Amino acid sequence: MKPPVAKITESFTESVIREMTRLTHLHGGVNLSQGFPDFPAPEEVKEAAVAAIRADINQYAITWGAPNLRQAIAEKARRYNRFAVDPNKNITVTCGATEAMIATLMALINPGDEVVIFEPYYENYGPDTYLSHTTPRFVKLRPPDWQFDENELRAAFNTNTRAIIINTPNNPTGKVFTRAELQFIARLCQEWDAFAITDEIYEHILYDGAEHISIASLDGMAERTVTINGISKTYSLTGWRTGWAIAPEKQNNAIRKVHDFLTVGAAAPLQEAAAVALRLPESYYQNLAKMYFEKRNRLVDILEKAGFRCHVPKGAYYIMTEIAELMRVHQQPNDDQFARWMVKEIGVAAVPGSSFYMNPADGAAQVRFCFCKKAETLAAAAEKLKALQVPR
Repeated sequence: MKPPVAKITESFTESVIREMTRLTHLHGGVNLSQGFPDFPAPEEVKEAAVAAIRADINQYAITWGAPNLRQAIAEKARRYNRFAVDPNKNITVTCGATEAMIATLMALINPGDEVVIFEPYYENYGPDTYLSHTTPRFVKLRPPDWQFDENELRAAFNTNTRAIIINTPNNPTGKVFTRAELQFIARLCQEWDAFAITDEIYEHILYDGAEHISIASLDGMAERTVTINGISKTYSLTGWRTGWAIAPEKQNNAIRKVHDFLTVGAAAPLQEAAAVALRLPESYYQNLAKMYFEKRNRLVDILEKAGFRCHVPKGAYYIMTEIAELMRVHQQPNDDQFARWMVKEIGVAAVPGSSFYMNPADGAAQVRFCFCKKAETLAAAAEKLKALQVPR
């Protein structure tokens, strides 16, 4: 009898993050699980999209991206990320950073290749490796500072290593990789002839003096780095699904071919508006960082009062927490059961920590919250979480 579905789909589950959002809707809770802002996007960017639609920019854009957006991406890469990009040779615009990642892996990976992934990791990276027929090798980021062991990372590289995925600032930990860490990774990539595939979607969301560094800007790395980004997080536009990959010309041509047959192209009018977003003044990014700094501190305070032990992030808009004591008090056996119980009985949704690890036991006493929410949303969560507090 023939199998009912492709065997590869049995290697991974549906998104736990998006499942928690569905449970939030079901129980009428406060959604601090999925990382989408619940406040408006910049007015001038929304108006640019409306103007593009009214100007009848409604048919296919060039498959690998509208010229105006590719030029804006190149300008931004030179200005902020500090490396040179040719908009015609090095950029592929995709349907979000999610597509950019899978298109990149499918374009670069051959059977038998290995990809190094830091864990905890954004949940898509695991299934992405299965879908691209690669073997993942996981290297731990360890709290409280989420540092990696250099010997452990070095041991993960070998003659089969094709690439390493670096997410900085990191989801779910909020870690921002330092220049010294990236230089160490760069030396390994050069030694083993491997690519660095970087997910830099949170690059403007930084705290406590942290600096975002693109590994492509380091000596010898532009020719072996694929830099992935998008407009979702910086501009509160997660539903627009507009992202991109920046890569050396040969690799970019391969990414373009995969992208062409995956999705054909990103939405044409939204690409024009994305170009407007990328050219917003510096004050926009300063205000963004200030806003999220205040939200981070607010949610840390809320969670600590409720009994969570927080790992305070240096970047992105997530907080990883330790919940062993809360699980004991509320008689929940692990993170998954605790998160489901909390959204149903308390009315606040978080993401089980186990969804960010290859071995679920490694995250069995953790949950992740997000704070890209209105003040009213955070206040509602604070009120509900009072029922969770552990007596002191």
